[in-house]
Amino acid sequence: MVDRVVTETEQRAGRRRPIRCATMASIVDSLKLGQTLTCTVTKLPASEADGKTIARLMRADRGNAKSLKRAQRLRGQRLNVYNRGNRDWTSREEPAKVVYVSPGQAWTMTYTLDRAADLKKVEKCISIKAK
Repeated sequence: MVDRVVTETEQRAGRRRPIRCATMASIVDSLKLGQTLTCTVTKLPASEADGKTIARLMRADRGNAKSLKRAQRLRGQRLNVYNRGNRDWTSREEPAKVVYVSPGQAWTMTYTLDRAADLKKVEKCISIKAK
């Protein structure tokens, strides 16, 4: 991390501390669009938000996406519709969790720009290998 000098406009804006700029290069910066990535969870994330981000990335795997789509279709077929006050009401099933974040879990996905920020955020918890 490198300290940057605070300009006058930033001081007037109320910033008292110098802004820290990250200088470390990320593996995500070297990836190309459309590249196939194999990601593996190396350690459990410290925050719940990072765990949710990893789970969202895991759902991008074709096998996981297929399972989620099939489960959604079957939940629609098993939808319980009943009459209440001469109107149709429904009670829906809880969706199943297809992915679990635990060390050693691996998945494959295609690299796109919308996933770049998520990959950078959780890079410390996962290992990324490009094919």
